[in-house]
Amino acid sequence: MSHVARVAIVDSGIHAGHPHVGAVAGSVFITEHVESEDAIDRLGHGTAVAGAVREKAPDAELYAVKVFDTRLSTSIDVIIRALAWCRRHQMDIVNLSLGTSNPDHRTRFLEALGDDLLVISAAQTLPGSLSGVIGVLPDPECPRDAFYYRDGVFYASPYPRPIPGVPVTANLNGASFAVANMTGFAARSHIPGPPASTLQTLIGQARLPV
Repeated sequence: MSHVARVAIVDSGIHAGHPHVGAVAGSVFITEHVESEDAIDRLGHGTAVAGAVREKAPDAELYAVKVFDTRLSTSIDVIIRALAWCRRHQMDIVNLSLGTSNPDHRTRFLEALGDDLLVISAAQTLPGSLSGVIGVLPDPECPRDAFYYRDGVFYASPYPRPIPGVPVTANLNGASFAVANMTGFAARSHIPGPPASTLQTLIGQARLPV
């Protein structure tokens, strides 16, 4: 029996039942002080991210780990709490479509990540630039069904699932969706055990840049 990956979408929540997403296996809203079950996506960003992951990995179990509410902004304390939640609930993969350029947070991320979480994030910020994290950069020329690997960094399409009648450039796009697309590939290829196993599998599957 194939392994079903448990994927945490750390974002603005997920609109469960959305046609691009389907069922959500669990949800939590994390603030600096409390955790609640309010995972309603008031921004739409987390739902679009989840849709991109679901497209690549239709059998994955998706979990909404909400850290944004009415704007795409949060604190390092909330992110660290979210990562702790993911470890407690034994997530296999964490989609972290956010990051910080503040070097003062490096140590906190290293302590929070440990060696049992496969985290996927933007390569040019923390934690995506850390060793052991799958760092991703957007490549508009990359097909949505492929990804590249070069010099320790993965490259994926910055576009989410297409919406009929809406040009791809008019829809949400950017590094967040390159991360989400890469998370989908990782969930589809996930191997139980140390994150390095899945990382090596992905490196082997990567296409060479044209």
